[in-house]
Amino acid sequence: MAILQVTQRGAVAKLVMNAPERLNALSDEMLAALHTTLDQLADDPKTRVITLAGSGKAFCAGHDLRQMTAMRQAPDGGAAAFKDLFDRCATVMARIQSMPQPVIAQVHGIATAAGCQLVATCDMAVAAKGTRFGVNGVNIGLFCSTPMVALSRNIPRKQAFEMLTTGAFIDADRAETLGLINRVVAPETLEAETTQLAELVASKLGAAVKIGKGAFYSQMAMTTADAYAYTGEVMVQNMLREDTAEGIDAFLEKRDPDWNQ
Repeated sequence: MAILQVTQRGAVAKLVMNAPERLNALSDEMLAALHTTLDQLADDPKTRVITLAGSGKAFCAGHDLRQMTAMRQAPDGGAAAFKDLFDRCATVMARIQSMPQPVIAQVHGIATAAGCQLVATCDMAVAAKGTRFGVNGVNIGLFCSTPMVALSRNIPRKQAFEMLTTGAFIDADRAETLGLINRVVAPETLEAETTQLAELVASKLGAAVKIGKGAFYSQMAMTTADAYAYTGEVMVQNMLREDTAEGIDAFLEKRDPDWNQ
């Protein structure tokens, strides 16, 4: 069985991390599979939305600690290998946000350490009631510094710092309140509700969503004044598209738009 299963349903590509015996840890193999698959899907015109789930009893338990322990056997104590691992993980996280398509996490069980980072990195997230989230590295003496990057850009700083320094879990309801996830659903409807959200987004004009996602992340790194100047230019280019003109005409004429994409 592939470590990352990929299925296509219409305009939605579903990725399932498939290493349940390791709680879908972000091993070397998993990171490689995610990176390769995301690169392939980025260039796939029929894919408008991607969902990401985990098989077995958990979404993702973070990095593979057994692999990390083995890295210590190197003459440098593992320094080069650890740097390479965290760089590769950061590359996958960055790739998710640079994808033209929105990526929606479908979360159950636990999402810990780099697994919580993965949830925070995805553009949206739907979680089953009972799911627990944590950046628990501090409990084993390893502060979750790289997961902190995504987490602290999702939730208020004091709550993020508390999670990072206590290693405590939060439940799905708390994660929703803080803004880490979009919604909490019954476990038995998790897949259906994630798919419904994905299909709703996929029903929009793909070119507009692509433009919007790129602008969303770019403007967040700017000052307010620069962000308005930049997004104003983005809207001009969006308005000049023929398919946008068709969408506006259709709205005014009270009909469905006749989009080619």
